[in-house]
Amino acid sequence: MPSLFEPQTANETLQRINKLTPDTKGLWGKMSVSQMMAHVQAVLALGTGERTEKPTLIGRLMGPWIKKNILSDKPFKHSLPTGPSFIMKEEKQFEAEQQKLLASYHLFINNGTAAAEGRRHPLFGVMTADEWGFSQWKHFDHHLKQFGV
Repeated sequence: MPSLFEPQTANETLQRINKLTPDTKGLWGKMSVSQMMAHVQAVLALGTGERTEKPTLIGRLMGPWIKKNILSDKPFKHSLPTGPSFIMKEEKQFEAEQQKLLASYHLFINNGTAAAEGRRHPLFGVMTADEWGFSQWKHFDHHLKQFGV
């Protein structure tokens, strides 16, 4: 399974992020490229500990099933629902969001597996470093494909 903790995968993902421009248009969905960068940064911040969210009732009830599907080899479907606090409604400034995203991206990778191991996700519960590395890669891959990179 690909993982952001693998140097080659991390570098390839970073190259794709760097191909985004303020004019990059989505192939599906409602987000602009700036909103997408803010969205993936917010989710990534769960993996670095920069952001915490309380566990949800849905997470307690459905979390194990959802986690199993998220961690499968199947790509995400287009326009999947997301948690309300991760929906970016306001337009964002491209350069500012790109810088925040890159800072969180490097923090996640540089902190490494030891920092991710056992970190709690509000929907999926406690996750291993392997689960964090793969799920973050899969989330990035989904949204970078959404924007054609």
